[in-house]
Amino acid sequence: MSKDKKKAGGIHIPKMENKRAFFNYEIVEKVEAGMSLLGSEVKSLRQGGADMAGSFARIINNQCWLVGCNIAPYKQANIRNHEPLRSRKLLLHKKQITKIEGKMQQKGFTLVPLRIYFNDRGIAKVELGIARGKRKYDKRDKITKRQQKSDIEKSTRKYRK
Repeated sequence: MSKDKKKAGGIHIPKMENKRAFFNYEIVEKVEAGMSLLGSEVKSLRQGGADMAGSFARIINNQCWLVGCNIAPYKQANIRNHEPLRSRKLLLHKKQITKIEGKMQQKGFTLVPLRIYFNDRGIAKVELGIARGKRKYDKRDKITKRQQKSDIEKSTRKYRK
């Protein structure tokens, strides 16, 4: 299959998003990072087999690691399959790591994966967010605003026709 068909929509690759991160955290800054993956992990990601609930990124010895991300085993890999919950190295420049590390030392910040996707060249990327945890009342406020917005939509829907 040619590259034109892939770009035109011949192959659909799902984006895996961490919706809980957007609900539990206030995202201050976003950073794009590459991922060091095994072949069976890439194939599993292309099928949409990733669960980022409860995952986070950590900086250890000036290297960034993705911890707790569950990439499902690839069925056709047989005995050469990967370990689903292993820590994966994230590929960032040293300047980016030092910048992130400086922000992480401030009180209340954490590094959370927001989504995993494939770029135009077919390379797996992860979007990290430098985030601050939301308080319980912030979450409640967001839920009530969403509910009010949907109620307004429902009430005005019959007048649009």
